Amino acid sequence: MNAPHPDRWAVIGAGPHGLAATKALGQLGIEVEGFERSDDVGGNWNFHGETSRVYQSTHLISTKPFTQFPDFPMPDAYPDYPSHWQVHAYLRSYADHFGLRERIHFRSEVTAVESEPSGGWQVTWQNRANGEHTQQRFAGVVIANGHNWVPKVPQYPGLESFTGELRHSADYKSADMLRGRRVLVIGAGNTGCDIAVEAAQHAGSVLHSTRRGYYYNPKYALGRPSDQTADLLLALRVPLSVRRAMYKAVLRLTVGDVAKFGLPTPDHAFYETHPIVNQQLVYYVGHGDITPKPDVDRFDGPRVHFVDGSSAEVDLVICCTGYLAHFSFIDPSWLNVIGDHPVLARQIFTPSTPTLAVAGLIQPDSGQWTIAHWQGMLIATYAALLRSDPAAAQAYHREVIRRVGERTDGGAKYKESTRHYYEIAHQDYLRVLAADLHQLEGRLGNRNGAFTSSGPLAQSAAR
Repeated sequence: MNAPHPDRWAVIGAGPHGLAATKALGQLGIEVEGFERSDDVGGNWNFHGETSRVYQSTHLISTKPFTQFPDFPMPDAYPDYPSHWQVHAYLRSYADHFGLRERIHFRSEVTAVESEPSGGWQVTWQNRANGEHTQQRFAGVVIANGHNWVPKVPQYPGLESFTGELRHSADYKSADMLRGRRVLVIGAGNTGCDIAVEAAQHAGSVLHSTRRGYYYNPKYALGRPSDQTADLLLALRVPLSVRRAMYKAVLRLTVGDVAKFGLPTPDHAFYETHPIVNQQLVYYVGHGDITPKPDVDRFDGPRVHFVDGSSAEVDLVICCTGYLAHFSFIDPSWLNVIGDHPVLARQIFTPSTPTLAVAGLIQPDSGQWTIAHWQGMLIATYAALLRSDPAAAQAYHREVIRRVGERTDGGAKYKESTRHYYEIAHQDYLRVLAADLHQLEGRLGNRNGAFTSSGPLAQSAAR
């Protein structure tokens, strides 16, 4: 059997992380082919794609300077928090600017990724236009098709008797689903809060069920976008305890005590849960348009009962309860799946093999695509070393996988939940990537000097 092509890598997914990995591999002279089941780039931000999770009113919750790729700024005309339409246009421009489309097989769904006995991987994909299957061998594979695939739907006693409509936020596209109905929204992540606010404007009545209290961060604080204020404090190395005290004071002045609105008091410190950026939820609660509720206890026909003993009849339940990362095209043992999720080193490398990487399995406390860029550069530099000096690359792999499951949490201890499997503190994470990339470049003889740890990556980590 012939050996796999020594330079060719496959990248699964053409969302932001897949595009960044495809670009980085190509820039380092590695032959790369991308696979995207939709007919366009953008992944989750391709509103018309069948697996997209954005809805008509979706905007970024991180501002454009902290979301954009470092080598491809968003247009100056974009607002602080661009809409999903603007984001998709930006990602399409990125793909066109770097000539990525010709590297990607569109409408091509990867159905199997299997290890070859002689090394490398056999990738099978289906052409979604004609149903034909194709197989091809690759030296390495990057899985970058996101983790918002399999909706996590909670199970409650009596749910099978519920006479209303039960949906997951994966199905939500616009307020048309809500108009005039008695709506229960379950979940207090950013999506749950967004949908509760939209329901307040369009539904007949709105209940919002949450298991715990949260901090509802405004999009603007101290006269500037709040993530820019937070990043400035991080860049100044303000201690975590001081930052927590400052943000508590800011929220007390801008939002107030949420308990006075009937919302539960948070049971954790700042930074121990993924940030909720929504300043409208409390507004609509204060106007009586959203009624806060605790966790659901059970269902009984049209009626939902809550753990505090209250109950109400509802027509529509929307579960904004997140997703599980399932990759059906590959044996989960290759991804070191423990329980219900992959456990990786650097959120990238699996201990099972040195020729498989994952990009985008992160939930940062800031924008994603600076991180996507540098994840892509780390993977590409590693692949280049694997080509030129396999022993050195495998030595790095053995070293890095000793840190499987290690968290870069910035000193905060995240609450235990599926929501925080992939949570990272972005500046700490970028510093780790910088150190790794510097190490790999040294082993390459620094032939990739534009990306040394004293260059743009170090600047991203220090901003």
